[in-house]
Amino acid sequence: MTLYATRGLIAAAFLSLAATAGLAQENPECIAPANPGGGWDFTCRQVGKSMQDLGLIAKTMQVSNLAGGGGGVAFAEVVNKRNDSNDLIVAASTATATRLAQGAYPGNTMDQVRWLASVGADYGVIAVAAANEIQTLPQLLDQIKSDPKSISIAGGSAVGGWDHLKVLIAANAYGIEDVRTVKYIAFDGGGEAVTQLLAGSVQAFTGDVSEAKGFVDSGDIRVIAVLSPERLEGEFASMPTAREQGVDAIGANWRGFYAPGGMSDDAYNAWVEKIGALYASAEWKEVMATNGMAPLDLQGAAFQQFVTESVAQIEAISREIGIIK
Repeated sequence: MTLYATRGLIAAAFLSLAATAGLAQENPECIAPANPGGGWDFTCRQVGKSMQDLGLIAKTMQVSNLAGGGGGVAFAEVVNKRNDSNDLIVAASTATATRLAQGAYPGNTMDQVRWLASVGADYGVIAVAAANEIQTLPQLLDQIKSDPKSISIAGGSAVGGWDHLKVLIAANAYGIEDVRTVKYIAFDGGGEAVTQLLAGSVQAFTGDVSEAKGFVDSGDIRVIAVLSPERLEGEFASMPTAREQGVDAIGANWRGFYAPGGMSDDAYNAWVEKIGALYASAEWKEVMATNGMAPLDLQGAAFQQFVTESVAQIEAISREIGIIK
């Protein structure tokens, strides 16, 4: 083979790769199924910025906030109106799997979309306003035991969603037999839930470490429990776990993306590769460390299987505590 022929083959290979990559970055868009300030919004914006910084996408990722129904409005939009988009990805999490497990997206199921990849996991937190007299998780749960109506807990998922379930798991672990007495109020995203906490409309907040971090840094809220097996590292090391306070409750919220069900295989594979490259980068490891995210490295078929198993597990938990029958 001549030198010119070899160069031609190499050039053709690069052109082929560029064409495939272009399918997933012509006009990249990420839907955050909640208002600005919550975990889904964080996932879209941070991943979009990091991908552009690393040269994985050529243009700025457009982030569209589409709140409602605990992610159901966005899911229906993608299934019914954006099914063949090759440029679109949607932020998802354990909250998404929870709503799907409970049949909370009417007429929609997890197999109507394509599951792309994970970018890590967030441990759950329970927090109060910085000025609140409650200092520990047992103090909060004792007050709920003695006077359930005196404590309202806000979260960014719908009633029966993952933020709600985390509190119920903690309450159940503490010996509150009828967890239905726990008063939970749903908002469209963690940012809105924290706003209500600071306004005094509710007494506690349930969310994830990445959602809470900015409000902790500003001195607005105080985390009274992280739902992790042991204390997180670095700047999160001062946050006590539920387990060390005698409440054996663990709650990890995976974060990742799904894509429209009609996305082409080439575009799907390109997005999977890009998110995988992002996850493997030193830059993303730093983002994870800064925001208290735990490792979860799954792409393509492995992530699809993981979500399938998550939905089945959450359905079983939801039946056990009476959220679904």
